[in-house]
Amino acid sequence: MLHANAPADAADLSRLRWRARRGMLENDLILQRYFAQRETPLSSEEVAALGALLALDDNTLLDLFMRKTPLPEELDTPQIRGLLDTLQRL
Repeated sequence: MLHANAPADAADLSRLRWRARRGMLENDLILQRYFAQRETPLSSEEVAALGALLALDDNTLLDLFMRKTPLPEELDTPQIRGLLDTLQRL
């Protein structure tokens, strides 16, 4: 069984970085800054949380980053809220 806080494997991180390339420059800048400022590898739990946010369309994601819209109820988990808070501060 994989521990939730175990580091994500290289393939998962590579896919996540590719998915983080967005159609909106604003989203790209926030996400690339997030990856650049990470001092430790992402955990599997963080990869899952970021993956859930990246499943959103660009406009919704930007609205979340800019605090213009609340987090959808189905994504309102402690892990995603914490990640979103970090992204909003970048």
